[in-house]
Amino acid sequence: MKRHGIQPAPQRDATTWAAFLRHQAHAILACDFFTATTLSGTTYYVFAAIEHPTRRAGVLGATDHPTGAWVTQIARNMVMDLQDADATVKFLIRDRDSRYTAAFDAVSTCEGITIVTTGIRMPPMNSIKERWVQTCRLELLDHTLVWNHRHLLRVLREFESFHNEHRPHRTLHSAAPLRPLPQPITDPTRIDHLEVHRQDRLDSILHQYTHAA
Repeated sequence: MKRHGIQPAPQRDATTWAAFLRHQAHAILACDFFTATTLSGTTYYVFAAIEHPTRRAGVLGATDHPTGAWVTQIARNMVMDLQDADATVKFLIRDRDSRYTAAFDAVSTCEGITIVTTGIRMPPMNSIKERWVQTCRLELLDHTLVWNHRHLLRVLREFESFHNEHRPHRTLHSAAPLRPLPQPITDPTRIDHLEVHRQDRLDSILHQYTHAA
């Protein structure tokens, strides 16, 4: 059995976390809370989710007091967003944060989505979502003075739009979640006179580059 790579009976049917992510990547949604602090010292809890197959991310809300009712409503909003996008989701990855209530899980379960919780203090199990949060901090929040709740949501929505419509992703072969790669330029005259325009967003924190028409 060892020579043929067959595991002992108790381990034969076990599925590793890496295998689960690889085999179910087309149907996984990951979510997480992260915090942002305003100039007044108020800390807001931001809820965001990301689809594994498309890398489409969404900021669903922010509050300074995440009550059970608020978290449940966020779950409803998340389900409606998935329906509007016609996304196929079978698994929702989340950590064991106490802010996730039974009602939050129930909303997802009623839609046929299985809740998958990560291990205790094991953020790498939700690495794609954690990476998005890190990118949001490094490229946006670390360079932004947030005035209030309204300003926080505005800059987060702008970053969400930038991420989904312009920012290239290695997993998508440098395409953006909501923007396919343009056709390659093969005309030598166009290459010789290539012109790139830059559009600054959020007071030059983000830069968007496009080919001139």
